[in-house]
Order: sequence, then structure tokens, then C-alpha cells
Amino acid sequence: MKNQVTTIVHQVNEMLIKKTIIITMLIILSTTGKAYSANDIYTPIKFSRNEVVFSDSSLNINAIDPTPQNNSIGSIFPGGRGPNQLVIYTSKFGDRTNTNEYGTEAIVQGNTVTMISGANSFIPIDGIVISGHGSAKVWMNQNITIGTKVYIDKENNTIKTYTTSESYTFEAENKISEAKSMIDYYKGRVPNYNPQTSNNHIAEAQEYLKKAKKDIDDQSKIKKYTKLAVEEADAAIIAVLPYMPEELKGVWIRPTETSEFQIVSTLNKMKDMGIDNVFLETFYHGKTIFPSQTMKSYGFISQNEQFSSFDPLKIWIREAHKRNIKVHIWFQSFYVGNIPPSKNSQSILAVHPEWGNKTKSDYLNKMPTSSRSEHNGYFLDPANPKVQEFLIKLLTEIICVYKPDGINLDYIRYPQAITKNESGSWGYTEYARSDFKDLYGVDPVSIKYSDDNWKDWENYRREKITNFVAKVGTLGRSNKVYISTVIFPDVEAALNTKQQDWRTWSKRDFVDGFTALFLTYDPKMLSSMMSDVMKIKSGKTNIYAGIFVTFMGGSNEDLVRQIHETRKLKADGVILFDYAHTKPEQYSKTLSNGAFKQTKKIEPQPEPKKKKRGFWIFGKKK
Repeated sequence: MKNQVTTIVHQVNEMLIKKTIIITMLIILSTTGKAYSANDIYTPIKFSRNEVVFSDSSLNINAIDPTPQNNSIGSIFPGGRGPNQLVIYTSKFGDRTNTNEYGTEAIVQGNTVTMISGANSFIPIDGIVISGHGSAKVWMNQNITIGTKVYIDKENNTIKTYTTSESYTFEAENKISEAKSMIDYYKGRVPNYNPQTSNNHIAEAQEYLKKAKKDIDDQSKIKKYTKLAVEEADAAIIAVLPYMPEELKGVWIRPTETSEFQIVSTLNKMKDMGIDNVFLETFYHGKTIFPSQTMKSYGFISQNEQFSSFDPLKIWIREAHKRNIKVHIWFQSFYVGNIPPSKNSQSILAVHPEWGNKTKSDYLNKMPTSSRSEHNGYFLDPANPKVQEFLIKLLTEIICVYKPDGINLDYIRYPQAITKNESGSWGYTEYARSDFKDLYGVDPVSIKYSDDNWKDWENYRREKITNFVAKVGTLGRSNKVYISTVIFPDVEAALNTKQQDWRTWSKRDFVDGFTALFLTYDPKMLSSMMSDVMKIKSGKTNIYAGIFVTFMGGSNEDLVRQIHETRKLKADGVILFDYAHTKPEQYSKTLSNGAFKQTKKIEPQPEPKKKKRGFWIFGKKK
């Protein structure tokens, strides 16, 4: 049975988001004098007398409000958006787009883009969401920004975009207002906060807007000054964030370094950026980066061939600790990669094919099922006690031999079910079917989504994951190692499509923290999802925001906005996904100039007496 309280919480939050969108629309209306209508997007654009068109572009639309009938190619993908597709969502589709993190999205109200998002965006009742993947995402990044004007030609099934001087004016004015709001937030909250750099950029942006409005007969000057106004407004936002010493500043990294020199070089760059916690991928695609005696004892590949000449984990931990950087073992629990078992006789599923997870349609097949919606990857069966025993042995080896600071459990779930009914469900292995039948007297293969026993089948699988988390939690506590889990913030979606019951893990105090995945660069979406997690989790469980802005190709301003939102919600810190996409040359300056690193010494100032605060261990207050 669904938790009624949680359902009400989600309904209230979605109402608040819709209210926010309406308020935003009214604010824009008050400054532009224009009322929005969803039908505006189907009316050819009319430009004002002094408006300069900087660029225009068009692209074919693959589907409007996609369904398996009108867009069969996208039917197996989240939100019905397929590879390289451009899809339009209206309020008829639902409240959200339900898309994944591999695209980009733009919120359009009237015929104007009011917000750039990333995934699973809220759909305004008075507008649309433009969503692109692959080549369509590239086109959107090149042709759409806040303020871009949009026209949809239904007859020819195309979308046309125009970026004009009014687009840049709209964008600059909104960003100036945003920067001022952020400055006001930190004033009085952060001792010695100095927003002078941001204020200087705001003043410059305002001056450029005045010049653009003054030279209304010179199109080249209008273009020049409005663009400069946007650049200065962006710079104002980037410079806003102060350094917050108490928050965790982390990054996930899949190591590619094949020598001690390369590891040291990467850690030095992280230190310069302000990173203080590294989440190092150690067991992934069914292989370990270190020479594992556990893997060898099972007849598996003892070490990822990429690192066979040395032990990188030993060097990572030793060198990170020299730089006061903590190391968490990023561990792909039940995921073993997308290479078919037949390709490597020593792979986990080649040695033990019975350990592989299966869909209902494949229950008679001796080999495991690959997940089409997750890069054709293979998963282990969480219900099988031999699988859990192997993983606990592997984690024990890592903890006892290498003594990391933490364990970060990823893929701590079943594969994603595309549909809620039994046809898209996982877990139909020989062991699980037999075990469930012994407990409930029925083979889960014969259970339909509408049957009473379906809830028993769901709870059976969820509890198997929970039992494993409990074992790892006990292992962590006995060795004083911090245990965190990667979770999907939408608790109902996590339960229904992945059998991930993180609410129970928190209530039973099995974990120390959650590293929640926020697959968006829309700060309002992040705020809504994080608020949901905070209302559901136990007060003992820390929460760290897993930010995907860099992975999704967002701007520096988007990164600042999301860090700002996590601070407003009093998160325990942020973790960037991931180092390979963080592109130090693009984002490191933004992070090291205040957000992650104190840029200059602040002279201590007398403060009012207050209650003594606790100390922090691995991000957890004691």
C-alpha cells in the first residue's frame, strides 16, 4: 500500500511548484506588460520596431506529447523521447516530462523561453517544454537560451526559434534580479560576506542595458550592448557564492590514471578546486581497480586489466589523505556492465550465470537479461544469498585492506522497469521464484499487476535490497567507515520502478547518508526534489546533493544556482557528477573562487555568543 502521507507530500509540493511557475509568470508580466497564452507558440512571431534578430533556426519535431502510437521509437525510453529526438510536451502529457538526464529542456510560456532545464521538467499549464536528446540537444544548446522566442508550425511539424535583442534584454534583467536576490540571502547569514565583485558586474550590466536602449537606431550597438549585459549578469551570478567550510565538497570519479604520477596530478587539481571528498569508482562493470583476492577466489578477473601493472586504490587513498581529502569507495553493487557474459569466460555472469537478473519474459532463459533502458547492462539478482555473500566479502576486503573513509553504494536497486505492470518488471530468477513460492505459495511468474499478491512480490524484492543495505551498514559501523547510498529522490518512482526503499533504510538507521541524484540543472526542480527527501528521511541521515549540471553540459551559472539551492535547504554538502565531465578548465574557477574554496584570509570579527556547535566526521555531525 502506498504511504498516504508521502502521497500528500508529493501533491502539496507539486502544487507549490505550479504556484511558483504562476508567480514567475506574473512577475514577468509585470515587467514586460505581456500576458502569456499557450496558443502564442502557434502564432508567427511579430517583432517590435527596434528589435534586432541576432539569429534564427528551425528543426523538425519528432512528436508532440509522445505516446507508443505516435512515437514508437521513443516508447522504451523515459518520457517517450528517443535517441536524437526533439519532443514537445504540453500539459496534456501530464505534470512532468519524465525524461532522463541525457538531454536538455526549455520551458516556454507564451512564445518566450523562461527557463532552461535538464530532465523531468515540470510542464507549465500555460506553455510547453521543448526536450532534445543527442543531435537535437546540440541544436537546442546552439539556438535556445532564456528569452529566445519560439514558433511551432503544426502544419509542417517544425519548430522555429529566434534570438533577438529583446531576448538578451529579457535574460539580462532576469539574471540581474536573480543575482541581487542571492546577495540578499547571504547578507546577514555569512559573517564578512563581501558581494562587491557581484555588485560591480550588476552595475556594468545595468549600464550596458541603458546604452542599448539609448542607441535604438543603431542595430550593431544594440546587439553589442545587450550581449555584454548578459555576460556581466552571468558574471554577477558566478561571483555570488561565499565559501562554506562546514559543507562537504565532493566529486565522483571513474579513475583513468594508470600511474602514481597521474593520480597525484589529478588529486592536486582536485585540491586546487576545493574538493575535500573523492568518491572513487572502485568496483564497476563487474571488475575491481585493485588486485582482489576475493575476486580471484571466485574465479573472476582479479583486477581490471587497465590497472594490472599496479595497485591504484592504495595510491589514491594514501595521496588523498596527504592532502586532507577523504576517499569514499564508489561501489556498483548489483550492476556488472554491458559486456555479454559470452565475451569473457572470467566475468561474474560467465562463471555464475544463475546470479544474473531477469525480466518476466525471459524467466525460462538460462542466461540473464540485459536492460535496454540502461545501456543494455546486466544486473545481479539481489534476492540470491550467494550474490549478497560475494559482495559483502568484497566490501570487507576493501575496508580491511585499504581502510577507506567511506563506502558509497551505487546501483543499490533492481534494473529500471519501463512500465509499472509486470511486463516491465525484474527479479524472475530461478532462486527468487522458488524462494517466493516457498513463502507465499505462488510462483511470481503467474502474478499479475492487478493481483493481491503483487504487493507481496514488490515487498519481497524491496526487502532483499534493504537486507543487503543493513549488512553493509553493520559492516561500516563495526569498522568506523561512513556508509552512504546513491538514491533516486522521487520515493514513489524509486519504489515502483527500481524497488529501492530508501525511506526504510533511513528510518531503520542502516545508513549514515544519502547521495541523492538530481538529474536536472533546473534549480527549482532540485529544490522540490530535495525538499521531498528531507521531509521523508530520518533526521539522523545526512543528505548530499548529487549535482549533474556538469554532466548535462550546464553553464557555470546553473552550477552556482544549484549549489545555492542546496544551501538554502541546509543540505550537508554537494557531490559533482562526475570529474570527467567537470572539465576543470570550464568549472574549476567558479568553484575555487568562493563556492568550494576560500579565496583570501578573512580577519576574525567578534560575534554574538551562541550555542556551541558539534564537530563533523565525514560530513556527519556528532
